[in-house]
Amino acid sequence: MNRFIIVMLLPILVLLGCSKEQKEINLEEGTPEFQLAKDLTSILPLLDPAANTVLISTNTFKVTTGEIIQTLVSNMGKRTDQLKTFDEERLKMIVDENAVKLAERKLLLAAASKAKISVAPEEIDKILEMQYSRSGGEEKFLQILDENGIDLGFVKKSIEMDIQVQNYLDGYFTNNIPASEEDVQNAYNNDKTASVRHILLLTQEKNEDEKKKIHKNMEEILSRAKSGEDFAELAKTYSEDPGSKDNGGLYENFGRGQMVPPFEEAAFSVPIGEISEIVETSFGYHIIKVVDRKKETRPLDEVRSEIEAQLRQSKQNDVYLELMNQLKEKASFKIIEN
Repeated sequence: MNRFIIVMLLPILVLLGCSKEQKEINLEEGTPEFQLAKDLTSILPLLDPAANTVLISTNTFKVTTGEIIQTLVSNMGKRTDQLKTFDEERLKMIVDENAVKLAERKLLLAAASKAKISVAPEEIDKILEMQYSRSGGEEKFLQILDENGIDLGFVKKSIEMDIQVQNYLDGYFTNNIPASEEDVQNAYNNDKTASVRHILLLTQEKNEDEKKKIHKNMEEILSRAKSGEDFAELAKTYSEDPGSKDNGGLYENFGRGQMVPPFEEAAFSVPIGEISEIVETSFGYHIIKVVDRKKETRPLDEVRSEIEAQLRQSKQNDVYLELMNQLKEKASFKIIEN
């Protein structure tokens, strides 16, 4: 099963207790956190450390601006200087989003603690080893932390809490997403993989006028493709997807859940050999030519557990939102308008 928490939550790292009512965090004058809040107050008055404004309230804890600043400093270290270059609207958005995600993480940690979810030391070590590898080795990783003013002990504790929440969610999903025999049979009979060629024109960070021009360009490419021009050559010429452009836009034998939903829907629904209409995803505009699709060839008994896991994964987002709504309702979760 994919590690769901990585997808669902922002990478907020924070030390907190969840077994009983928690004390509000106030920033102390003379600390880096207090000074950062003071500096940012000129952009966003809401962050005045003396006021320590409540952003979210529940029946067991409150999330304040002071706690958000403390979290950002602990997580970002010296990189918080970047925040001073943001305008009021962007800074307010960052504060609000982090407040919600921090509160949600507290609710999940409380639920995990109540369920007595434990974390083995080797689980923490495994994640640390992955971080070392991605950073070019343990020494380089520690150097990066030191340069950014981030404490290794803080990182370890944060990893432990991440794993505790993830283990809790994994168990919750297993227990609350049943896979019926009908679901399993339908999934087994469906096409398992698809092979497509596609052309992508990027729209990320483009305004509406720019997107209209890009869409018009894609309409022209689509017309040429449907009139019989070589799709692979069109992809090589026009596609802005570096992962497939040089290969004529080809992605072979990918399974369900590996592509963003609108792309996957087209790949598994457009008839083989035909070309989709323009498909919009978070990356941009696509046109997709379905090359082939394949069904499962192994016996059902051999792949049953694999199919059940895939079915659970496909329903995780809805179940997660349902769980979070339940936790918020029980905690009397309220966003305070400021």
